[in-house]
Amino acid sequence: MLDLDIEQFWKDDELAHRENCFSKEAPQVALGIRMSDECVFAELGEEGEPWGYTPPERRLELNKRYNEKALKIVGRKLLRENPPAPADSFFPAFRQIGEVFGGQYVFDGKTTWLKGTLTDEESLAKKLDEIDHLDLRSFILPANWESEKKRLYEKYGKRPGQFKSIRGPVTLASSVYGTENLLFLYYDNPDLFRRFSETILRVVHEYISIFIEESGHSEENFSHGFSFYDDDSNLMTPEMYEAFGYPILKSVFERVSPNPDDNRFQHSDSAMGHLVPILARLHLTGCNFGPTVTVSHIRKYMPHTRIDGQLAPFTFMRNNEADIIAEVKRDCEMARENDARGLNLSTAGSINNGSLLTSMRTVMAAIQNYGRY
Repeated sequence: MLDLDIEQFWKDDELAHRENCFSKEAPQVALGIRMSDECVFAELGEEGEPWGYTPPERRLELNKRYNEKALKIVGRKLLRENPPAPADSFFPAFRQIGEVFGGQYVFDGKTTWLKGTLTDEESLAKKLDEIDHLDLRSFILPANWESEKKRLYEKYGKRPGQFKSIRGPVTLASSVYGTENLLFLYYDNPDLFRRFSETILRVVHEYISIFIEESGHSEENFSHGFSFYDDDSNLMTPEMYEAFGYPILKSVFERVSPNPDDNRFQHSDSAMGHLVPILARLHLTGCNFGPTVTVSHIRKYMPHTRIDGQLAPFTFMRNNEADIIAEVKRDCEMARENDARGLNLSTAGSINNGSLLTSMRTVMAAIQNYGRY
């Protein structure tokens, strides 16, 4: 077991996060792991669905108990302890982008999946024709949107948020049309392949515009930044991605993240190292890639991008101290090469139920012992 000075660790970690984790004042690699709500069940020995619904009152009780344990093990409370919001303080749900493309969001008892209804080129082309003539605002906003927006502002001072993140274009397309269908489309019908991408781009821009307006902002004055979550991007060759995914990210970032420090984030917890050279042209400010994509590989192409990774989520969840230390040590050594910095030590993907606070402490100790700049 590695030694850990918890008080000193958190003092150093505060410095480590400055300047997007690139500060020359940082004494050590930054820690990005702050656990997640789904981890309470295994940690506390409680029943529950980590990705399912937990009543707000029970959530608060579980998080408080978890935080009491976290204070003893890692020296910090990690999960929110906000009292449940009033039931009438939420905006009505609006239709998600997958529904624009005919998809259905289905809860399977554990989590929600986007299920597609498009099965062939004919059905895809027909749906794209429909979208060309769709009044998107009327389609996505519910009938009571205006009245509820007015009520919530008058009662709670709340405005709708902007549209600042989305399932990445490849994951969206493969969900509504099918993975094999999408990949074969590149070869079988390149015009329809490009049209699919162009339609997704136009719809994303329309969502952004609608919610800039709904949030009370204007095109000249809105909150910058955007994030894409595109696990399936690894399924495409560089040529496919260059034609389908890259133009969407490029256009959106140019519009809503034009400044050097604006958030431009890409998550894809898969083996998508072959796409890193393409994504590098987007000047990402943050990335979270799969565990087989090394810090050195990312840094070769993205010298100024904060790397949220690269600890394998299942290594973290299995709670084997030696394995965790080995991966953290490896990543820290890569981050120190040529004083590269910019590593925010996190899991290369989601933090899953079963990941214990003792494993977070192990990561902290490994950073303090092997991650000094």
